[in-house]
Amino acid sequence: MGHRTCPWWGGYLLASPLRRLLMDPVATVKPYLREGMTVLEPGPGMGFFTLEMARRVGTSGRVVAVDVEPRMIAELKRRLAKAGLLERTEARVVPSDSLDLQDLHGKVDFVLAMAVVHEMPNSGRFFAEVVEAMKPGATLLLVEPSGHVTKAAFEAELQDAVAAGLEVAGRPVIRRNQAALLKKAPLPKKREKQSTLG
Repeated sequence: MGHRTCPWWGGYLLASPLRRLLMDPVATVKPYLREGMTVLEPGPGMGFFTLEMARRVGTSGRVVAVDVEPRMIAELKRRLAKAGLLERTEARVVPSDSLDLQDLHGKVDFVLAMAVVHEMPNSGRFFAEVVEAMKPGATLLLVEPSGHVTKAAFEAELQDAVAAGLEVAGRPVIRRNQAALLKKAPLPKKREKQSTLG
C-alpha cells in the first residue's frame, strides 16, 4: 500500500474541522450506511470519515480502517477512543504491498476509497483485494480529488475496478472530486429444479 502516500503529519490537515467547509463527512457517507454493517476504509488518515462511519454502523457494526503508516493509525485510535467509538472500530497497520484482508473475505458491506487509490502502486491489485473482502451486492464509493487525479486516470481506475468484478452503479456528485459508486454483482438466484416427471 505504499506509493506516493500521504505523510503521517498530513493526517492532521485532513482531519481538521476546516475540511468540513469543503466536504461534509455526514452527507458523504450517510446514503450508504446502515446499522450493523461491516465497513472497510483503506487509508483513513486520522479519521475524518472513520468516526462518522463508526457512529452510523452502531454497536452491532464494525469499521475496519487500514493504513501503512503506524503514526496515522495510532492517532486514529486515540481519536476513536476519545469519541467513545474504539470498540466498534478496528484500526490496523498493513504492509506496503497488501491490504492484508484475508480475515474479511466476503464480509464487507461497504468500502470507502476516499482519495486513496491513486496512492496505490497497482490499482488493479487494490480492487482485486477489496472485491475479495466484499459481500455479493456490497458497494464501494470511489472518490478522487480532481486536483490530483486527471479524468483519464480516474477512468483507468474504473476500468481496473470493472476488471476486478465491480460494476458502476452511479456517479455521485462530490464537489471538487470525481466519484463513482461501484457494486459487486450479487450471487445469481438459484433456479428451481424443474420436475422431470410428465
